[in-house]
Amino acid sequence: MVQSEVSVDQLCINTIRTLSMDMVQKANSGHPGLPMGAAPMAYVLWTRHLKHNPADPGWYNRDRFVLSAGHGSALIYSLLHLTGYAVSIDDIKNFRQWGSITPGHPEYLDTPGLEATTGPLGQGSSNAVGMAIAERMLAHRFNRPGNEIVDHYTFALVSDGDLMEGISCEAGSLAGHLKLGKLIYLYDANDVTLDGPASLCFDSEDVGKRYEAYGWQVLQVQNGDTDIDAIDKAITDAKNDTSRPSIIIIKTTIGYGSPNKAGKSDAHGSPLGEEEVALTKKNLGWDYTEPFTIPDGALSHFRSALEKGASLQSEWEENYDSYSSEFPDLSAAWESTWNLDLPDGWEADLPTWKPGDSEATRVSGGKALNAIAKNVEWLVGGDADLSGSTKTNLKGAGSFDGQSGEGRNIHFGVREHAMAGICNGISYHGGLRPFCSTFLVFSDYMRPSIRLAALNKLPVIYVWTHDSIAVGEDGPTHQPVEHYMALRTIPNLKVFRPADPTETAASWKWIMGYKDGPVALILTRQNMKAIDRSVCAPAENVEKGGYILRDSENPKAIIFATGSEVQLALDAHDKLLSDGINARVVSMPCWGLFLSQPDEYQKSVIPPDITARVSVEAGITGGWHRFVGPSGISIGIDRYGASAPGEVNMEKFGFTVDAVIKAVKNQLK
Repeated sequence: MVQSEVSVDQLCINTIRTLSMDMVQKANSGHPGLPMGAAPMAYVLWTRHLKHNPADPGWYNRDRFVLSAGHGSALIYSLLHLTGYAVSIDDIKNFRQWGSITPGHPEYLDTPGLEATTGPLGQGSSNAVGMAIAERMLAHRFNRPGNEIVDHYTFALVSDGDLMEGISCEAGSLAGHLKLGKLIYLYDANDVTLDGPASLCFDSEDVGKRYEAYGWQVLQVQNGDTDIDAIDKAITDAKNDTSRPSIIIIKTTIGYGSPNKAGKSDAHGSPLGEEEVALTKKNLGWDYTEPFTIPDGALSHFRSALEKGASLQSEWEENYDSYSSEFPDLSAAWESTWNLDLPDGWEADLPTWKPGDSEATRVSGGKALNAIAKNVEWLVGGDADLSGSTKTNLKGAGSFDGQSGEGRNIHFGVREHAMAGICNGISYHGGLRPFCSTFLVFSDYMRPSIRLAALNKLPVIYVWTHDSIAVGEDGPTHQPVEHYMALRTIPNLKVFRPADPTETAASWKWIMGYKDGPVALILTRQNMKAIDRSVCAPAENVEKGGYILRDSENPKAIIFATGSEVQLALDAHDKLLSDGINARVVSMPCWGLFLSQPDEYQKSVIPPDITARVSVEAGITGGWHRFVGPSGISIGIDRYGASAPGEVNMEKFGFTVDAVIKAVKNQLK
């Protein structure tokens, strides 16, 4: 075959394949197989269906495309460069290198045009569900007849590995239940995994029937290697059915074109090798010997995306101008929504408590959340079938309807992993700030998505309740012990464990003003008394992360505490004072926030010359040494809990005023 005989479609598809091969080969690292096999479906989607503008990657009404199979990152980088995004040929050549914007797996904050960070399999599939939810919610709030300013599809390219992951099952089930008709998966069904043929672990399952059972439209393309018209028709059919999500099962050959590695796991996660690259290019009829060659005909065809995208966006902007004139209040809300701007008076209805008022901080948190949500329409969320326990239901806000977009309460069901990934997707989409809730012990199910939220600075809010061994009779399976500390180790995750109702409301107030990453709010099941702020420092000091709650003249010891254990520290302080021992109580609701304060402030709270230090927290003691020092005492629980009434557990495990006093006195000997 000579190059002149190749159609522009085939030329463009082979350009994607060869760019991807060359990227991986130059880096001597990466995954060439998926880009080579999935190039036809990606080409058809990006040139015939995807509504986007490479000159403005943030255009609000663009279609979203998520490469859930993030190991095939060379595919998305090729598409971004070819269609005119700010990804240069030098960026392509620096694939997987230090400081490049083309890292090994797609990173949302690094590369213009990426919609999500993917690579951990299954994450992108759940992110896409979140984006589709966001599109429907915003459409319901802002669209008016004849003025549909929110109207786009969400596409995800998923792989065999994606659909093996449990998170994809959870997300797919919920998407089908919600009838998210503007969500479309392109499934690269190449039947090969890293270890070998997928039949090693994935041959008895009919994926199509599974998704049909979830309530999805299931479409098939038997020859995804060359039949681009069939791919085109399948995408069109998927877009035309907006009553349910669609999955297009596209049979492909991993490493398509490689004479010796096509269809084999050898093409999955390793460079083909220079000799095999040359043989593959010859097999594809590729006449160019230099790596990273982009034929003029292919480039001009791809770059038509710039003109097309500009036209689509211009048309949308004209419609938006008309919309703004007709609906000025909605237009103003639209602008502030995308910035997550807080409206004037948003905190006016926050609840207050009198000293001694007693309630669980989960109840206090629910009151604060509802007071805020009443005034902040872009705050949305839900729970893992636990709103009656976590108190996170938004009263009067309705249940989310995936077809109309009505309702702000998302009923995730018992799907914690997908819940967290979906909230990431809502945040990636923009225009909404999501929260989600479950028991603290089940944060373990959510951790991969929490980590990605932190990596990508997504302002997702996690509300975790039932926070300690004081959960009681449910026993150690439901009693978090290691969780505070495990969560604190995640970079860029702010973890709050407030001491009482007033600190809980103050924590919510701080959280709403913070948009640079995810935040966790850890709350109690058991009742806690509102601290008397006439003798203790104001709750607003939570904005420092840690603060002097109660002091004495020339204190000789410091007692650190979080959450429900702060009351133990305060009671111990008073008894120590009556014994002639002056102590300081430091409430530490958020370690990360405290450690971000200036060194001068930290030393004012924890003077280096006060070496008698005790920490009190109903969790593992590891980590507290950074505050109590090498000779300090940490009262905690370095084992699992027990099934017994909560107050019995606390006493039996040593969380008593006497234990705190004894520890302080031992420090002062």
